[in-house]
Amino acid sequence: MNPEASQLWRAPRWALAILLAALATVGPFSIDTYIPAFAGIAQALDATPIEMQQTLSGYLLGFAVMNLFHGALSDSFGRRPVVLWGMAVFSLASMGCALSGSIGQLVFWRTVQGLSAGAGVVVSRAIIRDMFPPSEAQRVMSQVTIFFGLAPAIAPMIGGFLFVHADWHSIFWFLVVVGAALFVMTWRLLPETLHHEHKQPFHAGPLMRGYGSLVGSRRFLLLALASGIPFNGMFLYVLSAPVFLGEHLGLAPTQFFWFFLFSIGGIMGGAWLSGRLAGKITPRKQIRRGFLIMGFTSIANIACNLTLPHSPVWAFPLISAFAFGWALMVPVVTLLVLDQAPERRGMASSLQACIGSAANGLVAGVLVPLVMHSMLSLAITSAAMMCIGLVAWTWVKREIDVPPAA
Repeated sequence: MNPEASQLWRAPRWALAILLAALATVGPFSIDTYIPAFAGIAQALDATPIEMQQTLSGYLLGFAVMNLFHGALSDSFGRRPVVLWGMAVFSLASMGCALSGSIGQLVFWRTVQGLSAGAGVVVSRAIIRDMFPPSEAQRVMSQVTIFFGLAPAIAPMIGGFLFVHADWHSIFWFLVVVGAALFVMTWRLLPETLHHEHKQPFHAGPLMRGYGSLVGSRRFLLLALASGIPFNGMFLYVLSAPVFLGEHLGLAPTQFFWFFLFSIGGIMGGAWLSGRLAGKITPRKQIRRGFLIMGFTSIANIACNLTLPHSPVWAFPLISAFAFGWALMVPVVTLLVLDQAPERRGMASSLQACIGSAANGLVAGVLVPLVMHSMLSLAITSAAMMCIGLVAWTWVKREIDVPPAA
């Protein structure tokens, strides 16, 4: 923690949480806004479905690869410069997307978008730990998660509105405005939170040794799995939404928003309670409660799929409860991940984000196509994602020193 943290941000804590959440949502926001225009972009650029998929794959690849470096760069050069450069490149890449005249150009600029968009989510986590002690950091992380949960619900609506009332280019011009606005807000409002004594030399040798130390740390990897993998228990339903909602539940596209309201509501509710519990119960208890909620929900989900007709009446509340359990425990586990490398929290955040991105990509590219055509398969896969996180946490929890409740 920065010893001068109390003098760096004098505005209300929630204002910092909003700014950091806005930076963190750039990544998912730039995915969800253009998905409603997939068919329109393909028609306009004479692209095949496989070529259109490359615009998403290129983005995710760039996002995952650069996530390894955003945090390490911020450990050496400071948090502000990395965020500012990230938002500047993101704005330019979004402009390139808007001006693209071929699918090849769009794939290229989407990849550049992915390379830059991760700066916000990676560095914002490190900033929180720079600024606050554990219990306060948990509250701020929970507030960030609440605001972060709004992006998947709002982004498709904005993208769909712009596509219908303007054209697909307007979606990327909108992202140019978002990136530019965040650049200005960061420039004007966000202080440098990395203390000068905590900066690390940017040399290849120490950098690689730092990565090697984290990758070789069983404790770090297990905590990263415990925080990132269970998220996919809910995310796979989002990725398979057209089949899950349209084919299995028989909903019209105009009714899809109910699913997002339930899932995002679960995330926001769990994050809110996580912040309320910060300092009141031990982190271990809070994590256990999150896994208990996800575990019982997973069992109920499988049981309902085996015994009841498919219906959103029971499916949506169960997915919402699962999301609630995940959001209840993930702020605590994320802080434990960062504290495994207190001298290189940016690097720890980078590697954690890369592991999460890789898991999301594996689920999106491999698991979802295999299981989305069966409600029972979706439920079992969701439970398996939760179990991976639970096993990781059970394995590592006895080795972790966590602060007691205040």
